[in-house]
Amino acid sequence: MREFYSPFILPFVVGTVFLLVVIVYKWGSWVFRLSRKEKNMIWRGIPTAATLKAAWEVVMESLLHRKIFRVNPVLGYMHMSLAFGWFLLISVGMVEAAMTIGLTSPLHAHVFYRFFDTEIHDGPHMMAHIMDALLLFVLSGVALAWLKRLRSRILGMKKTTRHVLFDKLALSALWFIFPLRLTAESFMAAIKHNGGFLTGTLGNMIAAGLPLDTIVWCNDVAWWCYSFALGLFFVAMPFSRYMHIFTEIPLIFLRHYKLQPKDEPSSLDEFQLQACSRCGICIDPCQLQSQAGINNVQSVYAIRDRRYGWLTEEVADNCLMCGRCEVKCPVGLDLNTLRLSGRAKMRNRADESRYDYINGLDRSSGEGNVGYFAGCMTLLTPAVMQAMEKIFAAVGENVWFADRDGGVCCGRPQKLSGAVNAARQMMEYNKKLFRDHDIKVLVTSCPICLRVFKEDYDMPEIEVLHHSEYIRRMAKRGRLVLHKTGESYTYHDPCELGRGSGIYDEPRDIIRSLGTLIEPNHNRENALCCGSSLANTAITDQQQRHIADAVAAELEATGATQIVTACPLCKKAIARGTERPIVDLAQVVADSL
Repeated sequence: MREFYSPFILPFVVGTVFLLVVIVYKWGSWVFRLSRKEKNMIWRGIPTAATLKAAWEVVMESLLHRKIFRVNPVLGYMHMSLAFGWFLLISVGMVEAAMTIGLTSPLHAHVFYRFFDTEIHDGPHMMAHIMDALLLFVLSGVALAWLKRLRSRILGMKKTTRHVLFDKLALSALWFIFPLRLTAESFMAAIKHNGGFLTGTLGNMIAAGLPLDTIVWCNDVAWWCYSFALGLFFVAMPFSRYMHIFTEIPLIFLRHYKLQPKDEPSSLDEFQLQACSRCGICIDPCQLQSQAGINNVQSVYAIRDRRYGWLTEEVADNCLMCGRCEVKCPVGLDLNTLRLSGRAKMRNRADESRYDYINGLDRSSGEGNVGYFAGCMTLLTPAVMQAMEKIFAAVGENVWFADRDGGVCCGRPQKLSGAVNAARQMMEYNKKLFRDHDIKVLVTSCPICLRVFKEDYDMPEIEVLHHSEYIRRMAKRGRLVLHKTGESYTYHDPCELGRGSGIYDEPRDIIRSLGTLIEPNHNRENALCCGSSLANTAITDQQQRHIADAVAAELEATGATQIVTACPLCKKAIARGTERPIVDLAQVVADSL
């Protein structure tokens, strides 16, 4: 049997074994700490079509990077050439080794195949040409990675991430792995003439310019360097951003098995935290960075800091949780939920008896199976409440008003701060209140309240509607007659209503029935945040004003006579940055009646 050993393979072998041990340990410990319910969901999901769907997503996202292509084709090609190209180098290399050596070829044979190949190839060598083409494919990605680090704007990125020590070690090794492979195989081609169109050509050039003794010495050094680069990358990988290469795969399967992240820390968080590639795509959409000059709190840094145990309140709390970064994340991480569970880890308290006073605080009024929950911000914006009262009267609806004369908060602000148990007390109080009054339809003007009612209240017997949904329903049923105003409107999508709840069309349908709708540059899932999110307790008033001014300027640029939004908080925030009339959707409707 042919000998396939040389001392230079040791760094590669040691690094590979180390990597496998760490991955098995990490995956095993994370799965072990999952709840029994979550483990049962995995077992039930494995023999279903969900497994096949997950496998297909692994191919499309982990290898081909389809989502990154959609955001930035150049970045998509860079990631795909490195991931898919390396995968093909391994796969085709193993086929080549199996064809020559047999199915029992050692682990390292395909990695260092050109070194151990003793055949002299004076003519065309098809497998060598194929491997050279794949190597060139990967090298094109490496070149783009170098360019991204040096001049990120050329690749369409304003900002790139700052790295920790293990990131730098792994990145440096990765940058040199494939150039060193090209170098080693070219020197070997100069000696054995076993290269393809790329390495063979370079080998001929080397053979023509250097004496054989020098070539042999350089060949040994190149193979050692190549093996060392591989070994260093594998040792650093589990502690660096590149752990995402192996963690994204099980995360995709867990998602297809319906495992969901929680508002409080869980073992599933580890799969998400270490599936982050720290690609930096989430930085550019962040308005804290672009409009408020805050550069160290974005999701990529919050995830990094939480992974390494560095997360501070300064970073955890300074986020609008607007979801703009989450929409762009190529890995599909639940960035807002990870931020919430990080906050909960810091400040959630088991005993929240200070909220016991809310029991018996029923100040509701009116009667009917349709309930209206204004919410704190609507109560602070009386014009919206008055508009809704006028709309209910026009419809002829008997309405039970949950909090017109005061009441208990929906609980989402407490949840956003990380005080999950305090939020639950308020949610339980309101759920009992709604059920005691036999509410069948619950309408709210606040997208913040809407989202928590739908996501956390667990009230399948009660239909929850935003007032935009209710108004459109009444108009379609002929119970509310809308009249043309002749005005032109531009509409601002509130974060919690649009990205948070998926409600985009209802407000637009209503506006089009009243006048002309002119869309701003950023709308729907790409809409800008008003800057006054309740989720951010660290931002300064001046920084909020910078964001509001930028949003107002974009809305004003449409030339519309009125700015419309469907969130009382957004209405207040944007009004600080514009002299143009800004109204809630309910006000526009009420004025047209």
